[in-house]
Amino acid sequence: MKNNHCIRNLLKLICLLQENSINTGCLEDGCSKPYLGPNINNACYNTRIITLYNKNGTLLNSNYENNGEIKNSSFFRVEKVFDDAIVLRILDKNNDNYIATNNFITVNLKCICAIKCIKDVVIENL
Repeated sequence: MKNNHCIRNLLKLICLLQENSINTGCLEDGCSKPYLGPNINNACYNTRIITLYNKNGTLLNSNYENNGEIKNSSFFRVEKVFDDAIVLRILDKNNDNYIATNNFITVNLKCICAIKCIKDVVIENL
């Protein structure tokens, strides 16, 4: 895969929505909806949780340390999008709650072939 403009543009949109999450202009559903949160009547959320799949169709996951324990997660928050790479914050899932870690990974966009939007949430400890 030489260029991955479609995925990069979608990740840029998600990043922009998160940066401007106080805007409540809410209109539609899906990965490209122009707001974070379930509908226009709710306060917009600050994170769109995603998972990513590589060219082989396997789920991208990363190890991270949490209170001295090594854990693994496939849930991420887009932090920064470059022309050929993205910086992702690793999220810890505890029951139905997602918690931001202080662990980040950088991923080459050429390695990503699919994105799955999990849900929009408010993450307190960003």
